[in-house]
Amino acid sequence: MRAIATQRRGGTGWTQAAANLGFALVQLDVTIVNVALPRLGSDLGAGISGLQWIVDGYALVFSVMLLVGGYLGDRFGARRMYLAGVGLFALASALCGIAPGVVALVAARALQGVGAAVMLPCSLSLINHATQHDSTLRLKAVGLWTASGSIGLAAGPVLGGLLLAGGSWRLIFLVNLPVCLFAALFALRAPETPREEEGQGFDPWGQLLAVLALGGLVGAVIEAHPLGFGHPAVVGLLALAAVAGPLFVWVEGRVAAPVLPLSLFRSGTFSTAVAYGTVANVTFYGMVFVLSLYFQRVRGYGGTATGFAYLPMMATFVAVNLVNPRLVARFGVRACMVGGFLVDALGFALLLTLGADSPYWQALPAFVLIPAGMGTGVPAMIGAMLASVDRSRSGVAAAVTNAARQAGGAVGVAVFGTLAGPDLVGGLRAGAAISAVLLVAMALVARALVPGRVAPR
Repeated sequence: MRAIATQRRGGTGWTQAAANLGFALVQLDVTIVNVALPRLGSDLGAGISGLQWIVDGYALVFSVMLLVGGYLGDRFGARRMYLAGVGLFALASALCGIAPGVVALVAARALQGVGAAVMLPCSLSLINHATQHDSTLRLKAVGLWTASGSIGLAAGPVLGGLLLAGGSWRLIFLVNLPVCLFAALFALRAPETPREEEGQGFDPWGQLLAVLALGGLVGAVIEAHPLGFGHPAVVGLLALAAVAGPLFVWVEGRVAAPVLPLSLFRSGTFSTAVAYGTVANVTFYGMVFVLSLYFQRVRGYGGTATGFAYLPMMATFVAVNLVNPRLVARFGVRACMVGGFLVDALGFALLLTLGADSPYWQALPAFVLIPAGMGTGVPAMIGAMLASVDRSRSGVAAAVTNAARQAGGAVGVAVFGTLAGPDLVGGLRAGAAISAVLLVAMALVARALVPGRVAPR
């Protein structure tokens, strides 16, 4: 028995290391590129639209391919597909690092998104399998996994600034290669997961329609600024989204094995959790994109200084994630979700005071309140989401929630980037106002629809 227990602990340790490193890496690459945007624009001759696609090429593909990544992990084994995702992510990162122009860089970023979409659900499946013998250990492992993603997200601008100080923007992509190597080495020591039977089926039409609907919507928002909403390309993309979206819902309600089981949304808690996570990413990703441009183009910061400007945000994320389990245990998921977003909204409201000549200290309260609110509310949301569905569907539910969050991030960058195009300060204030309103509205929805304490089903 001791030998079995030791083997399990060893397998769990390697699995935790691989999963945490993988999740932190895919989240890091969402935000690390932001501080390099001005230099990318000057070196590659990219305008706001091109810069948006460099960010959204990754986030968009990441979001629409997550459900496929989860299916592949279930079908062929999570460790095998995690390793495949790491390999693809490393290849794409190398291609980003040697990209000769904007088009090549956007294509390589999209390939990164495919690798990330396989890595993320498979990393969580590996943890779930390695800790299935101990529910308490599983909760701790999932908490560490969630914290690693938050830290990666917040660390992106800081690490990006440090790498820019070393020379080329290409380093922000090439730095992924040794991280991928360690993630693969750790995963090789982790146990494989059971495979799903072939008869479970797949929904290719649903996945295709999801890609078309989301790609059309985000593409139209990005191109609307340089081309105008009346341009045939923008109208065509909006029409594509308008047709593909309802068709997607229609198909998902009729296929035997839908990529998005609509029955999940019968739960008010689950529906609220998905919307909550989407709003969190719309506001955070969109504003980090605009703030990075504001610091460098309006305030005249260099890439390194911009990265260090985000240090208070990163430190707050780390601190709040460490105490979040105690907050949820004491106050319940609803209070944490509502209170977290109200604090988050206050932070965004404070950004309304920033102007072209504002000193850095004026942004500091917002840079503490925003991550404090997110760090309180989002983990509580994830707990509420997992508890609201049957355990047999927790993987699908997690994939749906993460896909919605990543799609929200892509839309946030597209919308807020468009607002900032003609006037960065005005766009920053408009984005901050929109974010505060969305967050308060979502807090009220959570107050109405989420139980005080959600018991696992």
